[in-house]
This record gives sequence, structure tokens and C-alpha cells, in this order.
Amino acid sequence: MLKIIIPTIMLLPTALLSPQNLIWTNTTTHSLLIAAISLQWLHPTYFPYKNLTQWTGIDQISAPLLVLSCWLLPLMLLASQNHLQQEPLVRKRIFITTLVTIQPFIILAFSSTELTLFYISFEATLIPTLILITRWGSQPERLSAGIYLLFYTLISSLPLLITLLQLHTQTGTLHLPTLELMHSPLTFSWTGVMSGLALLMTFMVKAPLYGLHLWLPKAHVEAPIAGSMLLAALLLKLGGYGIMRVTLLMGPLMNYLCYPFLALALWGALMTSSICLRQTDLKSLIAYSSVSHMGLVIAAGMIQTDWSFSGAMILMISHGLTSSMLFCLANTNYERTHSRILLLARGLQPLLPLMGTWWLLASLTNMALPPTTNLMAELTIMVALFKWSPLTIMLTGLATLLTALYTLFMLLTTQRGALPTHINSTPNSTTREHLLMTLHILPMILLMLKPELISGPL
Repeated sequence: MLKIIIPTIMLLPTALLSPQNLIWTNTTTHSLLIAAISLQWLHPTYFPYKNLTQWTGIDQISAPLLVLSCWLLPLMLLASQNHLQQEPLVRKRIFITTLVTIQPFIILAFSSTELTLFYISFEATLIPTLILITRWGSQPERLSAGIYLLFYTLISSLPLLITLLQLHTQTGTLHLPTLELMHSPLTFSWTGVMSGLALLMTFMVKAPLYGLHLWLPKAHVEAPIAGSMLLAALLLKLGGYGIMRVTLLMGPLMNYLCYPFLALALWGALMTSSICLRQTDLKSLIAYSSVSHMGLVIAAGMIQTDWSFSGAMILMISHGLTSSMLFCLANTNYERTHSRILLLARGLQPLLPLMGTWWLLASLTNMALPPTTNLMAELTIMVALFKWSPLTIMLTGLATLLTALYTLFMLLTTQRGALPTHINSTPNSTTREHLLMTLHILPMILLMLKPELISGPL
């Protein structure tokens, strides 16, 4: 654990002390090295926990998410270089410091075996994210987006803290492996039901569940590119990960509590997919598609079978890479046309032909084309849900159909059709952007060859 966390913390002096011409090179190379070292966590093992210390441990559920979070830091730094070009050196240093500060907290949140530590690191990721959105966002609405994010997260997570304290007084421990071996302290009394709801609600807001998702499109649209990648690829996964951890502790209570969440998650996947079909804002469209995909993850987490957990795990990793890549592509368009409106930035394939290829690849993975891991995940989840109740196939099937429709709509609008008259010329795509897209698509292609690395508990 420490051989990842200590180098990550040492990125702070690297960012603060590097000379002006080497600041991006040093931080990006250093973080890529950390990402390379973190790949050892994917090594399969017979033990339930690897690298087990008193407070942290890595098992089949957290290892893929930990590697994903280490992998995305260099990509966020690569993506942010262009829009920080005009900023003075001090601001560049502060920006990189903010990004690096989030990293140890995310690593701790995914690997902690002690629920108190998990809660602290889960909440601590909020502050740097808030700074990113409210300081480096592009429009005045970023303040309202920051307030939405702050209050949604805080209001939902305070009951979690109270429940954790109550659990601790009841059972005497908050150590996850110990709690999983004990009888669930939550009974069918009012207290038990309310505690169960409090445990789940925090992660439902973070994931987000349809109905509690209003902060997400706002935050995504106003955030800078690094903020969007961070939100889509890592912070939403904290919600899904929390659900998979907490449902195992809830015992028989979960048999009754799962119904409202399942219904909302599947209905939400359908609703947000249809909302995507009439979006005019590109970043908003990608944000809503995240809500739709995470709806499937929540539904899978609720029914608690091996297959559904495995599908949820694969979908979280695949979606993290895919949506992050889509946000990067939307950002390359935005930097050239200075508009997120689909009608004002359409038909760009003749001007940026190679970007058209990346758009096609990202769209195909987003709509779960075989043989991508997205398809494996969606099929696994749909089969598990169908086994639980055959009626769910209507909702999941329709959601999949609508996903394909809005993805094709997004691809055709951005790449095909007549160029808007106000775009005469545009800067060429740079090697940095192609490298960024390659580093997104390469793990996806490699995981197609060996998906059991990320299939979680199976």
C-alpha cells in the first residue's frame, strides 16, 4: 500500500518545486510510473485480502478500482495542459496540487477495511473536487453547481456517520472483514430500517440514483476537463463500491429494502437514456449517460448475487474508461469551437479526421458493442436481474436500445452533416490528444482479452 501512497504524496513537492518548463513532464511521468507499479494489484491470488494491514487491504472488489484511480491521474494531467496554458505558473502548481491531493483519499477509500477510515476519506474527496469545480470551471454557474454537489453529498452522508457510530456501539467494531462474519445487527425494527436506509442513501446520491442525480449534470457541465474525468471515472464508482460493501452487512433486511431502489434504478436507466435523446449540450448528454449506466450498477448491487456483483464490477471499470474518454473528446471539440452546443459544433469529421476515429471507437464502447467489456457487463447484469425477476428484461432491454440510439445520435451529430458556417478553420489535433485517447482505449482493448482481471468476486 505504502509504495503507492508515499510516491503519490511525493507528487506534491514535485508539482511545487519543478521548474516552469518541466512541471507537466515531471508530474505526468511520475504519475504514470505510479500507475505502472499499481498494476501488480491485479495479480490474482487465493487469499481474500492482499497487502492486509491494520486499516487497509485489497480484495477482488477494490483492486480493479484502485488500479483505475491510479491510471487516471496521469490522464487528467495530460488532458488539462491545454486549458491551463495561459495561466501563470502559481495557478498551474495549485491546480496540479489539487488533483494530486484527491488521489491518496481515493486510494484510502477504496482500500480501507475500517468503516470510519472509509467515511473520512470518502468525505475528504469532496473538498478538492469542490475547489476544482468552483475555481477552474468555465462559467459563473459553477458556483451553483458546487453548492448542489456540496449539499447533496453532505445531507446524505451525515445519517451515515450517525449509523456507523450506532453500529460501533452495538457490535464493538467497524472492521469490514469482522462485520461480514457476524450476524447483521440491523433488525426489522424502525431503527433497523432507518439505519439501513441511512447506510444506503449516501452511496445512492454518490452513484447517483435517478431522483437524487440532479447535482451530477450540473457539476459535469461546469467542471473543467480534469473535474469531469474525476467525477465520471472515480467519484461515481465510490458510490457503486460503497453499495457493494454495505449491502453485504445488511443481512435479511436487504430482502425488503431493495425493491424501491431497484425500481428507481431501472426506471432511471430508462428515463435518463430518453433524456439523452433530447439534450442539446454535449457534456450534459455524456453526464446523463453516466446516470443511466450507474443505474444498472445499483440494480446489480441490490440483488447481491455473484453474477450481478461481477457484472457491476466490470461495468464500473468499463464505464470509467469510456465516459472519461468521451469527456476528453468533448473537451477537444470545445477547445476548438468554444461551444458545447451540439448544433454549433457539428460535422467536424472533415476537419479532424483522426478525431473522428476516436469518436467512433468511444461511441461503440459506450453502446456496448461486442466484444467490449461493456457488453459482457451489461449481459451479466441483465441475466442476473432476469433470474431475479423476468419482468426486469423489459426495462433493461429498452434502456439498452435507447443507449444505442443516443450514442449514435451523438456520434452522427458531432461528426457528420454540414459544417456550421462560423467554423472556417481549426487547429489540428495534437499528439498529446492522440496519446490521451490511446491511453483510454488501450486498457479497454487489453481487458477484452482477459476480463477476469476485473470481474471481481467470481
